[in-house]
Amino acid sequence: MKRPNILILYTDQQRWDALGVNGNAEIITPNIDALAARGTNFSHHFVQNPVCMPSRVSMLSGRYPSTLGITHMGVPVPEDLVTLPHLLKQYGYRTANIGKLHFLPHANRDHSLPHPAYGFDHLEIADEPGVYEDAYRAWVRRGAPEQMDHISAGLPPNTAVWQRAMGIEDGIAHRGEPAGRHDFKGAIPFAADDHLTHSAFVAARTIDFIESAGPEPFLCIAGFYSPHAPWIAPQQYLDLYDPDRLSTPTFPPEIDERRPSEANALFSDGQLRAAKRGYYAMISEVDHYVGRILEALAAAGRRDDTIVVFTSDHGEWLGEHLRFGKGYPAPDAVSRVPLVIDAPGARQAGHYDGLVESVDILPTLLELAAIQTPSFLQGESLAGAMRGSGAREKDVALTEAAGWKSLRTARFQYLIHADGRECLWDLANDPGAYHDVAEGGSYQNALAECRRHLLTRLLAMERPLPRTWTY
Repeated sequence: MKRPNILILYTDQQRWDALGVNGNAEIITPNIDALAARGTNFSHHFVQNPVCMPSRVSMLSGRYPSTLGITHMGVPVPEDLVTLPHLLKQYGYRTANIGKLHFLPHANRDHSLPHPAYGFDHLEIADEPGVYEDAYRAWVRRGAPEQMDHISAGLPPNTAVWQRAMGIEDGIAHRGEPAGRHDFKGAIPFAADDHLTHSAFVAARTIDFIESAGPEPFLCIAGFYSPHAPWIAPQQYLDLYDPDRLSTPTFPPEIDERRPSEANALFSDGQLRAAKRGYYAMISEVDHYVGRILEALAAAGRRDDTIVVFTSDHGEWLGEHLRFGKGYPAPDAVSRVPLVIDAPGARQAGHYDGLVESVDILPTLLELAAIQTPSFLQGESLAGAMRGSGAREKDVALTEAAGWKSLRTARFQYLIHADGRECLWDLANDPGAYHDVAEGGSYQNALAECRRHLLTRLLAMERPLPRTWTY
């Protein structure tokens, strides 16, 4: 049999509701919407960690962060960890990651040095836009060296500290350093030519990989940085959105009264709309390049034998709870992200509304490629759900980090800390998770049920080493 190609379109920091197909009437995402109409759109998909590195390695290994021992940022992924490319390679796959991978801390290393392979045959790593001497900078330098000073999103603060300590001067202008990297105030026009963005780089090199692919099956991960802040996009995508016509989050009265009245102050209506404009523009740019990649896939004659996955590593507060970014305590704004899978021979257009997790993606791909699932994986295949038959629905989805675990049921989000403190949000009555009801007497049965779900999930996650013989 000829096994299918696998193309993973992987964004960074994209909320589940930041797609037109997921009910957002404000955002413009026709290509991803069309992909969802052709494949299966999983409407309740949750990541296993609310920040980049742990979430990404969990998805690509099919194991929970706590099992991997990677529950927070800054932990280098062991080079011998078995991930998707390792499992595919023995079946003849050629594997590539282009753009963001984020398996290593990036603030304190030399990005011009060779990157560990992690099972991939082809790597073009660029974890941040224009910040480091990486594959993206090399691509821009080859095509437009005079624009090198216009592509950086700004140094992360710890990068600036490390470069000063090491006496490094990279000779590149960085936008608003060092605070510009965490600029949440609004939309920022991309300073270089439109075809030189990080998203353009990821798309161009992904298309090159597809067009040069041989007869053997391939895995290609297109690692987009967008829509991660700062919200920088070409003007043509910013012009798609009139900030005065964009909505703002719905805040409870006690939160709303804490917001400033000044038009451009952080968390004012004007600032929230400006931020949403930049965030949506970045997503619309990605959508454009998703369309370009899928057109190239079809032109190469590979569209109908390629599994296409669109997903993200975590969400974005986008002003909810008067916060931007991601992290604790991982409500839906942060933990619930898009998941679309379009697979030849397993297409069932429409939605799947049951709870699914990012650890389920890897075993799904293995089943769709007719490859046995190793017993150490902790996710469950979604192939049955895609075919409309044989899917075992999950009761809960787990998001975890160092010192706490969050459980999402169909109705509740439950949170427990290492010191025993508990929180409970009734999402049926409080979709934004603003009011903790753990102390409410009428919710004690719900609390007990969530504790039971957590304990049974922890037991199900256990993967004892196999014994070689009966004692």
